[in-house]
Amino acid sequence: MVKPNPQLWRPVELKFFDRDPRRVAMDLLGKLLVRGRGVRLRAGRIVEVEAYLGVEDAAAHAFSGPTDRNRVLFGPPGRAYVYFIYGNHYCLNVSCQPPGQAGCVLFRALQPVLGISAMLRARGMDPRESRLKLVCSGPGRPAEALEITRQRDNGIHLTDPASGLWIADDGFRCGEIAASPRIGITKAAEQPLRYFLTGNPFVSRPRSPASPKIDVLETRL
Repeated sequence: MVKPNPQLWRPVELKFFDRDPRRVAMDLLGKLLVRGRGVRLRAGRIVEVEAYLGVEDAAAHAFSGPTDRNRVLFGPPGRAYVYFIYGNHYCLNVSCQPPGQAGCVLFRALQPVLGISAMLRARGMDPRESRLKLVCSGPGRPAEALEITRQRDNGIHLTDPASGLWIADDGFRCGEIAASPRIGITKAAEQPLRYFLTGNPFVSRPRSPASPKIDVLETRL
């Protein structure tokens, strides 16, 4: 693996998120989710995401309209939407589309690339842990590894490194992208809105339990 060089990382621009969540989700694959500023960085490559389509999507938090909990989703694109689930962990999303249109993308899995020791400590894992998939695979683990909380991060700009949590492009070419139904939901569960890098070992599940078959969407070289 090529040694990461943060000096070459470019923040993803705001206009990137001002689009349909399905397109944003696919284009996020291969980008980096970065925690920190300066030289003290933790980063993971985005290898699995899910798109949520706002008030028309029965599985989306925005389905019932704006509330105090989900208001970030109805605001500008490129903002962090963080929620607490199962009384146990946080999940990170990014808002998409213009204000008033509440699409978003959920980050489901990362491939650790920088600051791995700090991620292990944040997860309470042994620094000698060799099964790196356990660090950021599944929607609650990336938030724990990067110490993302609703109190600290909800509503911040994910396009601004000064926020301490941002998305970067390092020119990585992600190869084959596939889609399957989303995981862990009961409403609108049949829609193929989960996107991931085919063959990447850090994807939480190679395929959805609801769909033994995956659809290859495109290949980016």
